[in-house]
Amino acid sequence: MKIYITGLASGYEVEHLVRLFYPMAPLTLTPPEAGEDCVWAERKPDGLLALVREHGGQEAVSAPLPGPDGETEAFALASLTYDLLRRWTGIRPPWGKMTGVRPVRLIHDKRAAGWSEAEIDRFFLSRFDCSERKYQMARAIADLQEPILRLGSEPKTYSLYIGIPFCPSRCSYCSFVSCNLDRDRKLVQPYVDCLCKEVEAIRDEADKAGLKLCSIYIGGGTPTSLSAAQLRQLMGTVRDCFDLSAIVEYTVEAGRPDTVTPEKLQAIRAAGVSRISINPQTLQDSVLQTIGRRHTVEQFYNAFDMARRAGCDHINTDLIAGLPGDTVAGFDDTLAGILALAPESITVHTLSMKRASNLVIKHRADYTRQEDAVHMVAHTASQLPAAGYRPYYLYRQSRMVGNQENVGWAKPGHEGLYNVYIMDETHTILGCGAGAVSKLKRPASDYLERIFNYKFPYEYNAGLAEMLKRKERVMTFYEEMAAQKDLGHCGDQ
Repeated sequence: MKIYITGLASGYEVEHLVRLFYPMAPLTLTPPEAGEDCVWAERKPDGLLALVREHGGQEAVSAPLPGPDGETEAFALASLTYDLLRRWTGIRPPWGKMTGVRPVRLIHDKRAAGWSEAEIDRFFLSRFDCSERKYQMARAIADLQEPILRLGSEPKTYSLYIGIPFCPSRCSYCSFVSCNLDRDRKLVQPYVDCLCKEVEAIRDEADKAGLKLCSIYIGGGTPTSLSAAQLRQLMGTVRDCFDLSAIVEYTVEAGRPDTVTPEKLQAIRAAGVSRISINPQTLQDSVLQTIGRRHTVEQFYNAFDMARRAGCDHINTDLIAGLPGDTVAGFDDTLAGILALAPESITVHTLSMKRASNLVIKHRADYTRQEDAVHMVAHTASQLPAAGYRPYYLYRQSRMVGNQENVGWAKPGHEGLYNVYIMDETHTILGCGAGAVSKLKRPASDYLERIFNYKFPYEYNAGLAEMLKRKERVMTFYEEMAAQKDLGHCGDQ
């Protein structure tokens, strides 16, 4: 099956919508040959055309061009194609025509714009053909997030992200920038030294701009790939630079159980961290081997127990629905095992077939069964509320198996606040480390200005001076904003 789109300035909407039905279909720039399986979407001078051809069968539909007060041509063609493919395949995607990553953000935006709840209902259920179940979850999350977002929207509030791009091994589904420790261990100590200098520089720029730190998130990669001494060095720098008593959350990912030790947990606890994440992804050893995770279920249980004994009273665990080799019964067994541990929060991801992952590059024929992933996600939506967890944040990615979503579940009072802030783009995020992106937020506006760090650790180590120079933009950004406010037109640009 190929995707061919022509006649539009951008076929982005149509392309991603077609992949709701045919996830691995490639986009072609040349017209498919007669008889070749394809989805053909075209904006003609006098109308719109959508055609599907598969296994010797074919169906085509057409529609007039939208009027000046109607939908955009791109959305009209996407809708025409969606209706055709829904009828042709018999599949109704759970999120309908929505291909964006932040459906909850849409609800916040519409409420802020003065839309009534009935208008928002129609927007999701009628215009986008979203399922009632998914929409009601998104709406419940939006309701729960409102007080969290008010806290994160206080003037000049920001969060700090610190990235550790090292892992013991690369999981097959991963497309993040991360370096294998076995190969790149010599980069780690110079990287930590540079990172500490960038943290200090960020503190200086934030102070000059009069910013107030709200939350800290150390992610990766795998931050606990660092040694206990390196963690103490990094988090000691953070402690010396910031007033940790004033922040609402401090998270460190201890994602790989095989990197967790009592010494590292002691360093994390001594640094004032309030939340850690220990991520098994699955409690099936055979699946862990299939995805190249290189740790065992027993190691996860040991790491979780070590964290509890170290005094960690907010532990998050990540699971992935739809992993290669997993089954509905296996996922249910994993979920039961996690619930028996009673972590404070559980994040349920759906496998995303990322183009840069080894899973796609090397094993495209092993595409997991979409029906299984759908059942797995449905089970979490019934079992987690029964165990006292509420959904508190949600986002989507392209090429997600079964067109599902990623959802953070938490016991009341244990929501991951940074997760909410970054998904909603509530306030400024200042990022340190290789691949980190700082996002400068203009209040009461969708405007974000981005400052990019170098992507790879060796670039980062060599280019620290350049990145520190880029960070000087933080102060001038806020100076310009203050000047615009004084002139009475802040936010007009």
